[in-house]
Amino acid sequence: MTATTRRHLIASAAALAALGPLALQPVQAQPVAPAFSGKTVRLLVGFPAGGGTDAIARLLAERLKDELGAPVIVENRAGAGGQLAAQALKAAAPDGLTLFLTHDHTVSILPLVVKTPGFDPARDFTPVAGFATFVNAWAVSGGTPARSYGEYVAWVQSTGGGKGVVGVPAPASVPEFLVKVLAEHNRLDLVAAPYRGSAPMIADMLGNQIGAGVGSIPDFIEQHKAGKLRVVAVMGERRQAVMPEVPTLAELGLKGFEDVPYYGVFAPAGTPQPAIDQFSNALARVVEQTAVRERLTAMGLTVGFMPQAQLAARERAYALTWARVIKATGFVPQ
Repeated sequence: MTATTRRHLIASAAALAALGPLALQPVQAQPVAPAFSGKTVRLLVGFPAGGGTDAIARLLAERLKDELGAPVIVENRAGAGGQLAAQALKAAAPDGLTLFLTHDHTVSILPLVVKTPGFDPARDFTPVAGFATFVNAWAVSGGTPARSYGEYVAWVQSTGGGKGVVGVPAPASVPEFLVKVLAEHNRLDLVAAPYRGSAPMIADMLGNQIGAGVGSIPDFIEQHKAGKLRVVAVMGERRQAVMPEVPTLAELGLKGFEDVPYYGVFAPAGTPQPAIDQFSNALARVVEQTAVRERLTAMGLTVGFMPQAQLAARERAYALTWARVIKATGFVPQ
């Protein structure tokens, strides 16, 4: 890792850490007006069924239908790291009935790494509300003998001559940049193999087609607990409650990866504010339900409601932070 890249990463972590506690303050939601009654709400997801984001969306959709008094269906528009779903949101009528549940990659990162993503978050989207943050993790496949990150590095050095393939759930994503930086730090020749979401990546890890993968904790938690994959390092400021035995990258001597990606819901630009407020209030009520909070926490999320203004501030700060980091790696938008 170059000195410049490290400085950018450390500065980024400080900026995001300063934002985190503010953005996760719970708020008291008011009862929802029955404006959605008799209508169907589409909740777009940019990744395949079976992945972490899909599971989160389906959990929330099931509870949101009761709060909104309307069916909430999850519609998977998988591909290009959520780009297809984002384009679908842009094209949707701004009537409050089509929303996009996503994490940081599609809204904050894609516009930085793709020359023509087909959407501009600032112009085409309206933040609705956020509900959680999470951390990314490095996991090794069950077929590898490694039980720790250090053992994984040693295994790649001894069996592949320093060469290896690491899966990432989307091209030019934070996980891919993490692979680049850690490869440089450990003097390995690691190739980041992009997938169309975490589900196919994890399928190849389970089949031992690739030795490691980087993704969010919600992507890995189920297989990690089952012993089929092994998470060996996590990003973030502290160890995660769902896997307290796994060290942070900072503990392994790699500071600057204390980022806090987010999950949020977005609507097409021009969506009436009353519709946004009503959905936001419904989401706030859902994530305050004990069963929902416990389930999301078990999936590796840090649950905390973020109203519209706080989600907007987090998205802008996260994009600005990673714009500096991506530039420091020398990446050229494709």
